[in-house]
Amino acid sequence: MKIKNRLFLSLLLLSGLGFGQNKKEFREPFTLTLAVDSTQYYKQEVLRSPYIPKDDILQIYPGEKLFIEATIVNNQISSMEVVKENLHPDKTIGIDFKQNADGRENEGMMLFVENPFDKTLKYEALIYIFGLEGWRETSIIPVRPKLSTVEMWPDVIITLVLHNWRLE
Repeated sequence: MKIKNRLFLSLLLLSGLGFGQNKKEFREPFTLTLAVDSTQYYKQEVLRSPYIPKDDILQIYPGEKLFIEATIVNNQISSMEVVKENLHPDKTIGIDFKQNADGRENEGMMLFVENPFDKTLKYEALIYIFGLEGWRETSIIPVRPKLSTVEMWPDVIITLVLHNWRLE
């Protein structure tokens, strides 16, 4: 009888180790390099940091492609977490932020957002632009159900903060 209990406990512990293995709470440190113009690049060391530092606030840098798994309660987003793989496509928002550049010339920044839900996905955004001080609000197009949007800016954006996520 003790062997069965030990086996059961071992299996339970092993299954618990596998649970949550898809979660990706922190970005690994990297060097962010962005084309600015024909004579300069912007370079920054991005430290290990959380993708979602608080509640529904997501910070993303150019070159990052993320899967955000959302928990929906009463048709509203109650929590979000970054995951390594899109194991649940019916509740995972896809986000890809990148710079288009030709050599040293910035040709613009692009943000792709995929909405897996049956309702319109809305959020707000703040941008931090190279050469300017402080965060700036920017307009965002709502993402219709089961579709994607592309946001484009001519500026060199160092980082974006996406927040106030909601379904309508």
